[in-house]
Amino acid sequence: MDIAKVIVDVPVRSTDRPFDYSIPESLKLWIEIGSRVAVPFGHRTVQGFVVSLESGETGSVSGLKPIQEVLDLIPPLSPELVELADWMSRKYACRRISSLQAMLPTALKGKAERLISLGESADDLSAADGTDGFFPEEELFAMFTDTESEEREITEFVRRAGEVSMKQLTRSFPDAAETVKFMLRRGVLSESQSIKDKMGKKKIKVVDLTMDVDSAREALDGFPARSARQKEVLTFLIEMAAMLPLPLKKVLAVLQVTAGTVKGLEEKGYIEIGEIEVYRDPYQGRDFKPSKPLPLTLEQQSVYSRIAATVDEQQHEVFLLHGVTGSGKTEIYLQCIQRCLDQGRQAVVLVPEISLTPQMVERFKGRFGSGVAVMHSRLSAGERYDEWRKIREGKATVAVGARSAVFAPFTNLGLIIMDEEHETSYKQEENPKYHARDVAVRRAEQCGAAVILGSATPSLESYHAARSQSDIHFSPVLLEMPSRALGNPLPKVQVVDMREELKDGNRSMFSRRLHAALAERLERGEQTVLLLNRRGFSTFVMCRSCGYVATCPECDISLTFHSRSNNLRCHYCGHAEPAPQLCPECGSEHIRFFGTGTQRVEEELGKLFPGIRVIRMDVDTTTEKGSHEKLLGQFRDKKADVLLGTQMVAKGLDFPDVTLVGVITADSALNLPDFRAAEKTFQLLTQVAGRAGRHQLPGEVVVQSYTPEHYSIIHASGHDYHAFVRDELKHRRGLHYPPYCRLILVTLSHEQLPLLLRLAENYALNIQGKARQLRWYGSLDKLSADALDLLGPVASPLPRLKGRYRFQCMIKWRGSIDAVGLARQVAAELEDSARDTGLQISIDVDPQMLM
Repeated sequence: MDIAKVIVDVPVRSTDRPFDYSIPESLKLWIEIGSRVAVPFGHRTVQGFVVSLESGETGSVSGLKPIQEVLDLIPPLSPELVELADWMSRKYACRRISSLQAMLPTALKGKAERLISLGESADDLSAADGTDGFFPEEELFAMFTDTESEEREITEFVRRAGEVSMKQLTRSFPDAAETVKFMLRRGVLSESQSIKDKMGKKKIKVVDLTMDVDSAREALDGFPARSARQKEVLTFLIEMAAMLPLPLKKVLAVLQVTAGTVKGLEEKGYIEIGEIEVYRDPYQGRDFKPSKPLPLTLEQQSVYSRIAATVDEQQHEVFLLHGVTGSGKTEIYLQCIQRCLDQGRQAVVLVPEISLTPQMVERFKGRFGSGVAVMHSRLSAGERYDEWRKIREGKATVAVGARSAVFAPFTNLGLIIMDEEHETSYKQEENPKYHARDVAVRRAEQCGAAVILGSATPSLESYHAARSQSDIHFSPVLLEMPSRALGNPLPKVQVVDMREELKDGNRSMFSRRLHAALAERLERGEQTVLLLNRRGFSTFVMCRSCGYVATCPECDISLTFHSRSNNLRCHYCGHAEPAPQLCPECGSEHIRFFGTGTQRVEEELGKLFPGIRVIRMDVDTTTEKGSHEKLLGQFRDKKADVLLGTQMVAKGLDFPDVTLVGVITADSALNLPDFRAAEKTFQLLTQVAGRAGRHQLPGEVVVQSYTPEHYSIIHASGHDYHAFVRDELKHRRGLHYPPYCRLILVTLSHEQLPLLLRLAENYALNIQGKARQLRWYGSLDKLSADALDLLGPVASPLPRLKGRYRFQCMIKWRGSIDAVGLARQVAAELEDSARDTGLQISIDVDPQMLM
């Protein structure tokens, strides 16, 4: 195999193909499909991934540039993952390098570093004074002019190091840029490039004995009195012999000695100081209480038996597990994983980032111990890298994580579980814009693994595919668990019409029923969860005199007021500014804060119930590492009466003393320009209602709404998923929305509005013209199996973001036509013709966000 086909890390469309490189003889044994390599590309060195290997004729190989180095002894990607990346690039209209990079931890996203070493002319410089390249530093300035002495200082600095980065050189000689350039031109210095990872393995210094314990004891007798501290160190190491090597920091801290004392012992030959690699364990020092499999109910046993049979046969099959909140889906997951591990295979558990709570981690760590690797965004980059390495090196057999854990580098995958499969956070909003559900199904198909998609409120696409078995891409087996595992009923839900509350003179954010229910829980010492699907103090700031609304200067969106920092923030681009005391337009003092945010609810609770203990969980209070765990731990230990938060309190929490759930504004999502608004509202209300009455104490849910007649709220209050599905599917069918078709959202952006409008119209016309030529274009009302329709271009719901105007086109299609390829082809042609204009085109296949 003489030729490696490499995808280079140069994210432009013209490089989105494999490039051929010759494999040097010295690297042949190390290069495999999935290897990460450093290759010359133009005048620089870049990172690349080997996607295939070929044998070549001598003539064809001789003209190719050779691979410079292999960056990993073990390829970070398996051939299966390389093939998966190729599939993703086609399915989601993204570049292959984007797909490949998405599979790796941040630490391995290496960048080229400029390295400086001595050039061929360096010897001429040192020979001029007869020093053979070495000279006393104090004679430099006496012998040479300023420039010459600076050159010699630089030469000597590089000679001592052997090779230095340009960053190190400029830091050591900050005013010598011109001298360094001159030395590079003359060949005194030589420049090369190498790929350096953002982060390496963590190593710590350790201390160990160089002799056996008996010999060390004998050596103690010969220690002079002046070496008492060294003798103390040696005595300590003898006593701790069973635990050697010990971290140097620990030895210094316990004995309160200096590093020089320990170094003196090393010089005498009694000990040695070395380095060992350690894993950055985010759960180090945590004890997880071991758990055993629980007895299954008849419903659970029926579901488990069906899945276990497929796992035993090591066949690929997809299951949609529809189980109400509290039905015991997690126990099914745990026992299916054990079945998979008993066969020597591995398992991946995907959980929405928002649901990846300490409780969830504890369940898996308690059952499978150190064999569990946890991967989520709240870990440091180093911790994520080490959890990934645990998987690759076979030290973990179960990976629990957010959507990117679907790429866990297992080699014998037997099971993929996707909890809360309906969650929109499984869809990545940046390139590559993949959906973890579809990637999980594809990966399981590659390796003959089973997939479990679990939810109390499955997405309509998944549920319809399971019921109709008509989806050509995806047809899961439907398994249902309609009862709670402990036999307790689902909580009673009461919907309060806030319009009536207003008519009766109640202007508070709390209805009379919710206020009374809160008072009852405080009196009984029970706990409450309050959901508000917003953060901040209020949603917008407006002048009541002239109507001015504070908006972001870069985005067409109102700014949100945060009382603790007393500033206004844009939640899209991050712009922040001080809250105005007077109206910037008319100077009026009548500037007011409108809407309700979590901070404001917290303040209102304090006024209504003096002494109430509230834990607020939103993006603002959970930015610090470990904050989720800390806040939920306090609530579990009953150090608070109320857990108030945004969506993160709606899922995955199980507290025995929570008997009341209050939803302050049930309608906020219903007013968004999104065809899934009703579905998202139903799912959120059902999920948060499931936090109440999960154990012995009965639960109650109070839902406050300004549109209580909406079918999503009516069916959520009755815990009736099937009735909601019937009503929602009627709307979707009439409007031709998923699951009755598929979507591609194409967003075009530019700083100049007239130019953007012209380019967006060109894009739409080109799509229509090519679709007509292929006989695809037409109304989806027709009964033909293959059809494509186009909506737009229209201004996006957020028409300006980060200083760029935005227009969008929506492509609807069904059948087996290659609509993704068509959208990508037309985008490429338009980008070519508008290359110098700064046009940006984003293609989102199966979008979850239409903003």
